[in-house]
Amino acid sequence: MIYEKINLSVDYSKADLPSEGLTPTLECYAYTVKEETGDKKRPAVVICPGGGYDYCSEREAEFIALKLVGAGICAFVLRYSCVKKRFPTATLEAAAAMKYVKDNAKKYDIDPELVYIAGFSAGGHLAASLSVFWDKEFLWGTLGCSADDIKPAGQILSYPVITSGKHCHEGSILNLIGEEQSEELRALMSLENQVSEKTPKAFIWHCADDGCVPVQNSLLYMNALIEHGILYECHIYENGGHGLGLCDFNTASWGWEGHFQPVAAKWADLAIDWIMRSYTPFTRQ
Repeated sequence: MIYEKINLSVDYSKADLPSEGLTPTLECYAYTVKEETGDKKRPAVVICPGGGYDYCSEREAEFIALKLVGAGICAFVLRYSCVKKRFPTATLEAAAAMKYVKDNAKKYDIDPELVYIAGFSAGGHLAASLSVFWDKEFLWGTLGCSADDIKPAGQILSYPVITSGKHCHEGSILNLIGEEQSEELRALMSLENQVSEKTPKAFIWHCADDGCVPVQNSLLYMNALIEHGILYECHIYENGGHGLGLCDFNTASWGWEGHFQPVAAKWADLAIDWIMRSYTPFTRQ
């Protein structure tokens, strides 16, 4: 197993963003066993933990990575910068993480065409932001690369913050753009309105009783995907609330039993199956 912690390099000045105090990192979990099995050109997932754009939740970081690794998928945990009112800082870092994984695909035995992005809550907003903005020059131009270098193969959104409208999680939106933002910038953060025919496919799950980030966030995004002909899979579970992680004891918030949801816990295996449907190792080597 390769475990590395990478300090991501982003030239924020090209986007007229301050860089003081920004230290985004990417924790890499990849395979080294090749002697008997050979190269596998595995899928990979960049993981964006939640935390309201205020911090990166540990419950939605390494536990998620290890679940993926156990299924043969390389995992990369992005600890992005949570700085107030500095969009698109975190989105630039997500793009840089995607570029890093693709640039180092050979090192990690990854298929560069199968690098996904996953996000939880506000991290879901970040993952969806890269998914709808990957072809915009403010990302690829700032990083000095092509748009394809930062395009995700697909997006996995767990109880995501999506809209800045009626059903928004106001705390996440205010942390991202501040209270004095323009109407245009706030509208830009409503990602259901940014979906296009170029948006990558999606796996989405949410709980119907989520009292923090209303389930309408996922439904709005799903409807936008439908309108633009984008492939998707969506699971709405009856119970569980918000911030479940893997829905098991390990990721329960402070041991809260409400986060122990065996039915909703099936999301992780379903998401892995969704990824692996595109993975044909015996024809890709």
